[in-house]
Amino acid sequence: MDLTAFTTASPGVLVPISGADPGHGEWTHLAFVPHPLPATSPELSGATYRVVADARAALATLDSTARRLPNPRIFRRPALQAEAQSTSALEGTYAPLAEVLTADEDQPASQDLREVLNYVTMADSAFAWIEEERPLTVGLLGQLQAALVRGTAAENASSGAVRPDQVVVGRRRDAARQDFSIRAARFVPPPAGLDLQANVQQLLDWMGDADVHREIDPVVAAAMAHYQFETLHPFHDGNGRIGRLLIVVHLVKQAALLEPTLTVSPWFESRRVEYYDHLLAVSTDADWDSYIRFFARGLQASARRTHDRMARLADIQAAMKDRIRQSRLRADTAHALVDFAVSSVSFSVRAVERKLGVSYGRANTVVNQLVQLGLIAPLAASHGGSRRFYAPDVFDVLVAGEDDHAVLG
Repeated sequence: MDLTAFTTASPGVLVPISGADPGHGEWTHLAFVPHPLPATSPELSGATYRVVADARAALATLDSTARRLPNPRIFRRPALQAEAQSTSALEGTYAPLAEVLTADEDQPASQDLREVLNYVTMADSAFAWIEEERPLTVGLLGQLQAALVRGTAAENASSGAVRPDQVVVGRRRDAARQDFSIRAARFVPPPAGLDLQANVQQLLDWMGDADVHREIDPVVAAAMAHYQFETLHPFHDGNGRIGRLLIVVHLVKQAALLEPTLTVSPWFESRRVEYYDHLLAVSTDADWDSYIRFFARGLQASARRTHDRMARLADIQAAMKDRIRQSRLRADTAHALVDFAVSSVSFSVRAVERKLGVSYGRANTVVNQLVQLGLIAPLAASHGGSRRFYAPDVFDVLVAGEDDHAVLG
């Protein structure tokens, strides 16, 4: 880590650390420990406040649309799958979105796909906490991290717990090949130990503090909390994905969002270098203004994209039900299957049986009826041996702008 980059304005301290490198021997260096977040907003420019206001307006529009829909929850799963694919790509795990949307969650076709699908499981757990109004704790975050890495190469003895070892983040572009990894790192987060765990709990308490909510705009607070979590880097793996999930969790807990359908990672993924640079600039120079403006731009664009996708899916849902009403089908089961096809993207007959609470024979019949109407179609390549189906119009909305259609054959 370039220690000369840290100025006297830095919102933290550099603390000594030491260790041994198998190839180079013993080393000493410094790690960065951020100060606790303040109870008031950093000083921001007029330009940043305007972008924050625009982000709040975009979130309000998304929230208003969700409140008008009969059942906004059915849009949660496709949003989660899109977020899972993009946030995993930011961390170097890539699976095409079409494969994520059409995967058999019980039998994923690859380790990368398992890792992406684990994110969906993790997020489901986090949103269940919100609905149960449970406070965020270090233990609950540990459960999220364990779910994220379960069954992957990243799973180890410390999964589910605050990391017991020192870690580094990235590598500096100007680092020499012979440099110790700790010195060549782009950033060195706080050392492991009880202080790290206490700092994480302090952040979670700050996120739930009613006084903070009254004093700081939700968008600004979400940006500050995201910076703090990524800087503390409390787990051996998954910090980026958990940190971006906490953005949505925080906004929902602050009542800035009704339904956690916001997908933030695609925007940050397309600007990953700038994203990492802004996070580092807060640590080195306390450049909150540029970082929060960047973050707010991301929330604004993400809210608009999510709103557009939700509106298009709602239109498709209504059109599919109109098609059923114009046919000879009159069963409520057919309408329920439409809702399930929107929420699940791809599914088996067994899944329809479980979700709709009907017999396998009835589930198979209604699936075939919707296939005959052209509302759903069989997947050309089903994973795991079971027949799977999808709604082409729903799929096309979710992969718009991506060249992923080849996976369907």
